Amino acid sequence: MHFEVHAENPARAIAFYTELLGWNFSKWGDFDYWLITTGPDSEPGINGGLVTRKGPGGGPDTPVIAYTCTAGVEDLDSKMAQAVALGGTVAHPKMPIPTIGWLGYVKDTEGNIFGMMQTDPTAA
Repeated sequence: MHFEVHAENPARAIAFYTELLGWNFSKWGDFDYWLITTGPDSEPGINGGLVTRKGPGGGPDTPVIAYTCTAGVEDLDSKMAQAVALGGTVAHPKMPIPTIGWLGYVKDTEGNIFGMMQTDPTAA
């Protein structure tokens, strides 16, 4: 129903996801919270929120204690490269999910891991 991205630097995270995935962010009231719209309601997907991270996290040795969300993309190779160019890092390189598509994991500018998947029924 919803996902949240926790960010040490919300402005930096907003710039990253806006440029990489075309997400739209809108401040929610007087709270330190932004609503995320990931695409049109007529397409499959889920919307979420972005909040300032409470406490330490995001370092290379920080364990992942969260759900991993995956965004659909047209061209995984170019999006993985773009994520790195925007300050992210590759957490797991592109891998096939047989009969489904190609999946890769990236850490965003805040150290959060997320997936990107390119649909391809011929992936093996």
